Amino acid sequence: MQHRPQLAPGYLSSAYAESLAEFGRPRELAKCGGWILERKIPGTDLHDAMGCYPLFACREWKNLQEDCEALSREVVALSVVTDPFGNYDQSVLENVFKDVVRPFKSHFVADLRQSRDSLVSKHHRYYARRALNNVVVEICKSPDEIFEDWMALYSCLAQRHHLKGMKAFSRASFAKQLRVPGITILRALENRTTIGAHLWFTHGDVALSHLAATNARGYELMASYALYWSALAYFAERVRWIDWGAGAGLDGNEADGLTEFKRGWANETRMTFFCGRIFDVSAYQRLCQNNPATRSGYFPAYRAGEFD
Repeated sequence: MQHRPQLAPGYLSSAYAESLAEFGRPRELAKCGGWILERKIPGTDLHDAMGCYPLFACREWKNLQEDCEALSREVVALSVVTDPFGNYDQSVLENVFKDVVRPFKSHFVADLRQSRDSLVSKHHRYYARRALNNVVVEICKSPDEIFEDWMALYSCLAQRHHLKGMKAFSRASFAKQLRVPGITILRALENRTTIGAHLWFTHGDVALSHLAATNARGYELMASYALYWSALAYFAERVRWIDWGAGAGLDGNEADGLTEFKRGWANETRMTFFCGRIFDVSAYQRLCQNNPATRSGYFPAYRAGEFD
């Protein structure tokens, strides 16, 4: 089989997995075409693995079982959050992930066979047109032209929401992410000054919202409305679906502002699943005994609280 990892787009790409290498060793699951991060378990000579943040995607879900059998001899456990547009159903997941399969977050999606006016809420249409009176949105031709601006924008976002760990992303990580195959970068400008940007990955007929950020001026001018409205126009000629992602927090709380914002751009939802499998039961049990920190339902239990 021809091996072309760098040609795969977005979350399917080795380049994206490598952008997260500070959190684990990127490892390809060769049969299914997905990528995971293999991590050393602190205080031991053991390893476990997790899907790349924020979603695990692969080309052939039916082959994931074979990859897991090979992985079972090398890691204690594996956890992933599934791509909501993956070619699987819950029974497929339950066959592979024998310990945990549970609905995680509902993603807001837009079927681009409908017009913008019909799928976007009246509230969002109003503020998008208002924002576009002051904001220009363009497609970046090169990651070099946006990199420093993006770092400044994301720093504002990280400070505003107190982002830490993997969600904070390092400068080195973004230097790689902005060059991942299949990336599209929309930039919002006021008088040629960048005040917001939105990063996208395209998988087949789906455009996935990866990250979006604005600075204080962008927030004041509602640049996010201009960026989302423009994304609908841009991708309508290229894909069928837009995945806007889910709300904030571990459960995508329906009461938070981000959820309400994304809901206004969508006409459907698709569920993601959190999945976990224990390969070495005895080692897993020992690790849980040695790590008394608890959180209801967290998997793997011995890592409870790791991202707090």
